[in-house]
Amino acid sequence: MNMRSQIERYEKLGLRESLPKIYRYPIACREIGFILREAYIQFPKNLQSIIFHDTLAAFRLLPQIQTQSAVSAVHFLLQSVEAALPKQKRNMAVKEFKLAMVAHKRRSKPQHQEEKDSFQLPHDVLVHIFSFLDMQSLVSVGLVCWSWNLAANDNHLWELQYVALYGNAAKQQLINRVEDRNKRHLQDLTDTKSITDWKEAVNRAYTVYSDAGALAKKLTTNRGYCVNCRTVVWLNNSKCPNVHSGMISEVQEIKPVTPFQVVEYVLDDSLSLTSSSDSDSDSEGGPVSRLWALPKM
Repeated sequence: MNMRSQIERYEKLGLRESLPKIYRYPIACREIGFILREAYIQFPKNLQSIIFHDTLAAFRLLPQIQTQSAVSAVHFLLQSVEAALPKQKRNMAVKEFKLAMVAHKRRSKPQHQEEKDSFQLPHDVLVHIFSFLDMQSLVSVGLVCWSWNLAANDNHLWELQYVALYGNAAKQQLINRVEDRNKRHLQDLTDTKSITDWKEAVNRAYTVYSDAGALAKKLTTNRGYCVNCRTVVWLNNSKCPNVHSGMISEVQEIKPVTPFQVVEYVLDDSLSLTSSSDSDSDSEGGPVSRLWALPKM
C-alpha cells in the first residue's frame, strides 16, 4: 500500500479548507469522525498526525459556527475521538472540545439578542441572495419563515435551478412544448415565463429522466466521486466544481458517496459504488419524496 497515496487522497478531500465554511463544517466534522473510527489505526504515523490536527482545528472553530447542526456534528466527532485516539491525544482533543463548547455558549448569547433586533430584508434582496444557492439549500431556506418561503418559491429561482440541472437546451425544449400546447388550445401566448411553473418543471423532470433516482440522491448530498477527477469532491448543485478540458462535469459524471465510502477511498482508492442504491431513491421516503414533501408555508 502506498503511504504517500493515502496522504494525497486525504488531502484531496479538502476537509481542512472546508471547516471554516459554515455550510460545510458539519459534513467535514462527520467525515473526520468516520475516518477516525474506521481507519485511524490503519494509517501511517504522519497521516495520523494530520488527521489529529484537523480534529483539533474542528473543535477550535466551533465557536465561529453558530448552528445546531455544527454542535451535533462536533459531538459525533468527540465520540469518534474517544473511541479511536490513544490516551494522550484523546485527552488533548477532549480538552479542546470542552474549551470550544464554553466559548460557543458565550458567543451564542449576544447572537440571540441580535436576532431579536434584526430587520427583515426586502423581497427582491432575498431573491437575489437565494439565486446563489443550490437546490437543496433553496428548499431549506424556504422553511425558515414566511418571507423566506415566499422568496425561495420565486419562479425565476427555479428556472435557474432547471437550467443548472438540465441545461439551456432542455429549458428551450420545455418552453417549446408549452407553446405548442397553448397553441392547440387557441391561447395567445405572450410570456412563456408567466405560464411555466419552473419548480413543478424540476419536479416533473425527476420522472422523465432515466437516471432520476441517481439525480435525486445527488441533490440531497454535498459529496460525490467525480469520474473525471477520480477523487471525492464537494458538489456544486450536484456537479463537480472543477473544470475538465474546458468543461464543467455533467451530473451523470458524479457518483454520490457516503462517509463510509469516503473512508474506503482514503484507505485504498476503492469505492463500492453500486446502482442498487440509486433505485431506492425513487421509493417512498427516499430523497425525492423528502425533498418535495416540503410544503409552501
